[in-house]
Amino acid sequence: MTSGAPSVLYLGPRTGTCLDRANALRRIGCNVEHIDIRELLPASVWVDRWTWRVGGHWFSPWVKRALSSRLGQARYDLCHVDGGEWVSPGVVQLLRRVARRVINYNIDDPTGPRDGPRFEAYRQAVPHYDLVVVVREDNVPELQALGARRVKRVYRSADEVSHAPRSLSTVEQLSWQSEVLFLGSWFPDRGPFLMELIRLGVPLTIRGPNWHKAPEWPALKSHWAGGSIGGDDYARAIQCARVNLGLLSSENRDLHTTRSLEIPALGGLLCAQRTEEHSALYAEGEEALFWSSAESCAAACRLALSNEAWRARIARAGHERFWREGNRNEAVMRSLLEAAQEMA
Repeated sequence: MTSGAPSVLYLGPRTGTCLDRANALRRIGCNVEHIDIRELLPASVWVDRWTWRVGGHWFSPWVKRALSSRLGQARYDLCHVDGGEWVSPGVVQLLRRVARRVINYNIDDPTGPRDGPRFEAYRQAVPHYDLVVVVREDNVPELQALGARRVKRVYRSADEVSHAPRSLSTVEQLSWQSEVLFLGSWFPDRGPFLMELIRLGVPLTIRGPNWHKAPEWPALKSHWAGGSIGGDDYARAIQCARVNLGLLSSENRDLHTTRSLEIPALGGLLCAQRTEEHSALYAEGEEALFWSSAESCAAACRLALSNEAWRARIARAGHERFWREGNRNEAVMRSLLEAAQEMA
């Protein structure tokens, strides 16, 4: 790395948590050029469908031509690839010509069963990165078996800016208020669980995409308050919910999710499935509520809703715990820069 501000070529979407991480690099003093590889490919939905069904490595020649033209004679201290479903070994070799170190950070489960061929290019490219960073312990030996040079495991992280609590007006609080909120996408195992919560009398609100695909949709529809939200609306929804559910994806081998950090970061009360990782992040009954079944989840929700002082105290303690730990974007990005410097 240079002695001045590190120059970083950042490859990843210009939206969501990926954009948050790019902005975190800027806040800690990096000069960042952010390129969304998807914008270099045809706008057709068939690109995404083909990637999910067959693999992004098929687009490698297109990506290499577009990147080579875009980058020209530019030089960087570091190339940070976020995700990498279109970054094949050939693309990594191209990136090596413009960056001293090339690393990958992936919050999905690129060696797991759920996403199938989507990450074929990523898996092929693993031996060519200087460092691969993942958020699941299961990924570590699997990446080593694929030939990874160096693997770093981190927890997911919330953003110091995007997930800072907002000052809300009375109108906003009334518009976004809910008792028990689940904010997230539909997955097959989530519909039956939320249906059971409703049967047990939990005053549930659901926000997120694809819930119309659920077999349980006719019964869930009246509890659904809308699809994907982001930015200030995402923050408002979490802040104005008295209880926020943290559901996992078993197909994605989750033991915690981004919501596990974002909810406490925003000052919300996290009520999540009990796992080793959730228990490592928060003290049960003091900084978050945990459950192991729909029945115990419903009981935890009822208890929180019946005692406002207790509910608020746990939410506040969870927020304070989040700030004491290092699971924040600036801290994680700084740790990756330091790891790259150690390799220099």
